[in-house]
Amino acid sequence: MATSPHSPLRKFPTSGFVVLDATKKIEEEDVPSYVPEDYYPVYIGEVFRSRYQVVTKLGFGVNSTVWLCRDLREHRYLTLKMRVRTKEHDLVDLHSDREITINEHLKSNSIEHLGKDIVRRVLDSFEIASPNGNHKCMLYQPLGMSFTDYLRLLPQNRFPKDLAQRSVQLLLIALDYLHQCHIVHTDISPNNVLQKIEDDSIISQIEKGELERPIARKVLSDRTIYKSRPMPLSTGPPVLCDLGEARVGTQKHRGDIMPGIYRAPEVILGMDWDSKVDIWAIGVMTWDLLEGGHLFFARKNRILDDEQHLAEMVSLLGPPPPEFLKRSEKCYQYWDNQGNWKGSVPIPDQSFEIREQWLHGEDRALFLQFLRRMLCWMPEERPVAEELAFDEFLMQPHATAFSGTSTETLT
Repeated sequence: MATSPHSPLRKFPTSGFVVLDATKKIEEEDVPSYVPEDYYPVYIGEVFRSRYQVVTKLGFGVNSTVWLCRDLREHRYLTLKMRVRTKEHDLVDLHSDREITINEHLKSNSIEHLGKDIVRRVLDSFEIASPNGNHKCMLYQPLGMSFTDYLRLLPQNRFPKDLAQRSVQLLLIALDYLHQCHIVHTDISPNNVLQKIEDDSIISQIEKGELERPIARKVLSDRTIYKSRPMPLSTGPPVLCDLGEARVGTQKHRGDIMPGIYRAPEVILGMDWDSKVDIWAIGVMTWDLLEGGHLFFARKNRILDDEQHLAEMVSLLGPPPPEFLKRSEKCYQYWDNQGNWKGSVPIPDQSFEIREQWLHGEDRALFLQFLRRMLCWMPEERPVAEELAFDEFLMQPHATAFSGTSTETLT
């Protein structure tokens, strides 16, 4: 069968853009650990592997820059993540290798599951050389805003109840797929949940914008630093992203994982952990989506602090059971043998009922009941993702649609 010809290369403007002040830092240059030589000097219009042509810049981070590109062979848009240069024993390198390994594990697993399409996969990967070293590249389906960015656009920085319910239910289905494949995500937060783009015309408009109104940039002797072009708002379902910190296997795991305020108690206290850490993170994130603020502050003098975090957990969950305390000697830094708090940080005067401010009546009762199923000291008491996906709170919109009545009680 004859293959279709490559798409023609786009010729992007070399003038007509705003030239920014070369003495002022922008984009990745503002990252505290920024070293120019660590970043590959991607330019718009560049083609990698005779196949992927860069269209525009989408973002940057400590470990990578992110670009929209065209797959000239498959006639589609993709997102290209260009990692900083490879260094021996580098955690960034480990992150990339792990994500590719996890992706290969998922590809080799024949399980059929609704959650398969809710997890972002690596579609291709390769390594390129620069004068300063090698850079790993990964390609993904293009996605829209992260939940973190989307929240900033919403009134009170919070999801409406029905949107939160639908989103969390889908994420639990994605998690069930990963857990059935014996993968623990370990890095669940609104930063790693992005919106699916269901209309490709949205992406073609981004390319059109770069052709007709090229993005502002800073032109230096050895590279061009482009401003990132924002992704437009899309209304597609959530997609769980970034498997770079995931773990695979049926055994218990050890080690420090999870982003700051989403860390489960067994992680903070140095215990063995398993897939139930993802359930804890979903519980914390559900609160953050629906309430318009973080459940845990977990900081002392603006620095993440384990003791503060644990004190806040006690205030919301009550004291941990003795069986939990016996699992780590570290527990006795904070509790006595009877489970009484002895830390230097006072227990905050709060509860879920005091903190929750948007729901009423049955909505509120079901929401807090759902939270308490996930946010408990004993990991084995947290239900599996599949069971939680059918929790009464998440099924409420379906029950409402079936009955033809509304139980919406948002203020």
